[in-house]
Amino acid sequence: MSSDERFQPGTRGYRRVTWALFAAGLATFAELYTTQPLLPLLSAHFGVAPGSAALSVSVTTLTLGIALLFVGPMSEVVGRTKVMMTSLFGASVMAVACAAAPTWGSLLVLRGLLGFAVAGLPAVAVAYLREEVAPSAMARATGQYIGGTALGGMSGRLVAGALADVGGWRLAVAGIGVLGLVCAIFVRATLPPSRHFVAVPLDHRVLWTMTRRVLSDRVLLALYVLPFLSMGAFVAVYNAMGFRLAAAPYQLSAGAAGLVFLIYLLGSVSSSRAGRFADRYGHRAVVPLTLVLMLTGLLISLARPLALVIVGLALFTMGFFGCHGVATGWVVTRAAASGPGAGQASALYTFMYYLGSSVAGFIAGIAWSAGGWSRVVEFTGTLVAVGFVISMWLRRTSPLPEHRQP
Repeated sequence: MSSDERFQPGTRGYRRVTWALFAAGLATFAELYTTQPLLPLLSAHFGVAPGSAALSVSVTTLTLGIALLFVGPMSEVVGRTKVMMTSLFGASVMAVACAAAPTWGSLLVLRGLLGFAVAGLPAVAVAYLREEVAPSAMARATGQYIGGTALGGMSGRLVAGALADVGGWRLAVAGIGVLGLVCAIFVRATLPPSRHFVAVPLDHRVLWTMTRRVLSDRVLLALYVLPFLSMGAFVAVYNAMGFRLAAAPYQLSAGAAGLVFLIYLLGSVSSSRAGRFADRYGHRAVVPLTLVLMLTGLLISLARPLALVIVGLALFTMGFFGCHGVATGWVVTRAAASGPGAGQASALYTFMYYLGSSVAGFIAGIAWSAGGWSRVVEFTGTLVAVGFVISMWLRRTSPLPEHRQP
């Protein structure tokens, strides 16, 4: 293979890229959402309300979102792989440090610093894929990366819940940090160096031109709003679900409740499958269907039997990861069609993604306290419905002439 060729599916290089980013996504999202299944334990240990306990997730996603605004443009200058590796090793150190937090305030500070540390991967991973993977396989590769994030979210919650049953929340948090370090070492040994990255000069005028470009496209602006709504709904549902499963009539332990996150396996499959459909039928055709699936799952989750709750959560999760897997690749491909700035567009998309997580995740705790699960569904259902309206508007927009799908 010449150095000018992009990695094609079936080649050794393609497998190295997808497996490395799969592991990177697993580590990052395991560390990011470690405390989500531990919210009832943290609430009891530190004597804080459910809404306040949810801040252990929201403060991390908020600082992550802020960091993305700087890390994305920085990656255009220093390179994708350098940013990702620094992020992976730094995040694993901060994740372990969180386990030693003596007070609620110090835990929030450390979780906030963790958010800054993990920003490197979500800011540039998809931009790296666009540069190194063949365009015909871009949506598929992105779906596999998102699948890694899905398994990371599942692992963080599932392993943390199991470790918490054995040795409390501190063991759970430390264990996830060690997992992140192992993944970072694997990525360092596996991920091919960038071959097609072209550095942008560190010039404020160039950066301003890129910023103006990625903020002047109406399709990109709509795509930035979509993750705020979908990710906001997703985190809100899972934040509140921990309290729902711990309460009557289920009264599950942290470890037993953590088993519900096995549903993330379906999210991993759906993101990859949705990427394949997007390669074949186009992004515009797939995104609305994923949002319909999310709404359907929410309505089913209103049922009382635990089996139906899990079915509803499964459909909701599959819809979310399908939506995110397609939309995140769409943003980068669309931005790259008009010049440099794919990394910055990806960072803006991901900033809105985590801003939605922070805001809606916090509101979910308030909604749960005010009216239980039905109030949470009202709130999250509204977010998803607005996202569906946006996706239908996107269906009527025109693709850029350089690309068939974006």
